[in-house]
Amino acid sequence: MPIVDSNLGSRVIIHHPELVNIYGCEIADGCKIGSFVEIQKNVTIGENCKISSHSFICEGVKIQENVFLGHGVMFINDRFPKSTDLKGKIKKDGDWELEPTYVEKFASIGTGAIILCGVTIGQGSLIGAGAVVTNDVMPFSTVAGVPARLLSKSSYE
Repeated sequence: MPIVDSNLGSRVIIHHPELVNIYGCEIADGCKIGSFVEIQKNVTIGENCKISSHSFICEGVKIQENVFLGHGVMFINDRFPKSTDLKGKIKKDGDWELEPTYVEKFASIGTGAIILCGVTIGQGSLIGAGAVVTNDVMPFSTVAGVPARLLSKSSYE
């Protein structure tokens, strides 16, 4: 079953429920979720967000209201991922350090962007397509590139 043990608000549209993997998360009212999206446990998504197809939102991501994610946006929650410990034993939940990531209201993240863990994407900011975000993004700013760099800062707040 692709949608398991999650709280979905009213008017949430999941275009192809059989083609998503959503579990243990909270999705608020009015959100739209595209095909081939994975949203993991302990993720919260605020009202009226649009999550485009092929995006991955991992545990520890908190998204406020009115956020747009383009196609294929990827979040990361572990700065030093390993499959095993030094003795070769497979790591389990709790054997690694989750670093939360925050996306503030009215932010837009372009297609193919990668968001590293432990950052805050500020209110009303714009992340360019294909950007790799390694640091916090100031509110009402535009960043792009690899790594993402400031292109402009709006006086609108």
